[in-house]
Amino acid sequence: MEEKRSRVLIVGATGKLGYELAKASLRFSHPTFALVRDSAFADPDKLVKLRSLSDAGVTLLKGSLQDEKSLIEAIKKVDVVICAVNSTQILDQKLLIQAIKKAGSINRFIPSEFGLDPDKVQISGMDYNFYLRKAEIRRLVEAEGIPYTFISCNFFMSCLLPSLVQPELKAPPRDQMKIYGDGYKKGVFVKECDVAAFTISTLDDPRTLNKVLYLRPPGNVYSMNELADIWETKIAKKLRKMYISEEELLHKIRETPYPDNMLFIFVYSVFIKGDQTYFNIDSSGGLEGTQLYPHLKYTTISEYLDTLV
Repeated sequence: MEEKRSRVLIVGATGKLGYELAKASLRFSHPTFALVRDSAFADPDKLVKLRSLSDAGVTLLKGSLQDEKSLIEAIKKVDVVICAVNSTQILDQKLLIQAIKKAGSINRFIPSEFGLDPDKVQISGMDYNFYLRKAEIRRLVEAEGIPYTFISCNFFMSCLLPSLVQPELKAPPRDQMKIYGDGYKKGVFVKECDVAAFTISTLDDPRTLNKVLYLRPPGNVYSMNELADIWETKIAKKLRKMYISEEELLHKIRETPYPDNMLFIFVYSVFIKGDQTYFNIDSSGGLEGTQLYPHLKYTTISEYLDTLV
């Protein structure tokens, strides 16, 4: 007899990742619920997603991160809560954590992180507290004794990869490519639907309880020099390389107003400081998703770049 799957509540199911999480939860046979604000039903784009999820079998529950009563009611229907709100709402998870604590019935909470490990980044004071807010939520979850899994998936493929890490461009370069630093620090890119599949796989896995799950899939971890080589092969053309020093990038960050400079800050963090790959996952007590779930298929960087040629 197949073991019973956890019931899952997704907060932020109309967002890009949240939508993929809800679909993956259903695909992996979890009874799936989505917490939905009233205002979402008035947004045509969100309404299309909500109808699609509802038709697929997701139970829609009205509520919001500002309404503790609605949170507790929703939480009592499930075993697992996954939050996928955007970066501006990170601290809005505080009431959700309080509600999870009060309900006392949740086996696993996955807060909205889904990026670099906020405890490992080396850009303190540069990022307008982008990672500090995520770290604050981690400490609160730990302090409240709520069972968790933190997902450090690094970059989504929709971030920076469509331009081959050229923040000023919307498409990959065809003539000249800027390479930041020496071009040897490696970055990690994972498609949102693949992040969702790895995330859902952790829910009933005791190995991932109170752990950080990192994603560094083979074929998705490359330096800027390697990305340039791959792209040149695909377009059958050599690019002119323009190396941008750390000092030049820092100047660019300073002269570009917030929030437009955030992409440059992410480039600095990953391709100058090496924030996605400088540490060993095992010795830091984390787990790597493709090692835990080798059966999961995912899109590689090469396959993604094929779509841009």
